[in-house]
Amino acid sequence: MYKRIYVLKFPKENIDRPIICKLVKEYDVEFNIIKADINLQQEGLIVLELIGRKANVETGLSYLRSVGVKVEKVAAGIRRDDDKCFQCGACTGICPTTALSIKRPEMAVLFDPEKCSGCGLCVAVCPVRAMAVCLEERVALTAAG
Repeated sequence: MYKRIYVLKFPKENIDRPIICKLVKEYDVEFNIIKADINLQQEGLIVLELIGRKANVETGLSYLRSVGVKVEKVAAGIRRDDDKCFQCGACTGICPTTALSIKRPEMAVLFDPEKCSGCGLCVAVCPVRAMAVCLEERVALTAAG
């Protein structure tokens, strides 16, 4: 399954059109809304995680571009400072892709970089700020245990 996060900027002329619904119906692409800022008569912005077969996602992105939507891939990875992390597991409850999980019975926080979309939700919930978003390149989070 192919998963990537994109920032979509909609021209104000397309704000009231069901463009995202067409991704599901015609291109068999699922989506997860991470952030949205839509106002009538203004440019709209949506941050989406797109999920599906890679060819379907790419075809869907071509469709979006053809109707005037600006598409930017979010090239982000997550990095953890192992010296700060105390394995509390707060990040595992917020991770939308289950890239972060708890290994039982050890209660170690594990990371599957293949599942990580780089959304950064774990960064916001980490009580000791051990998690960080790296925009330059995807950086694998070290697995504990």
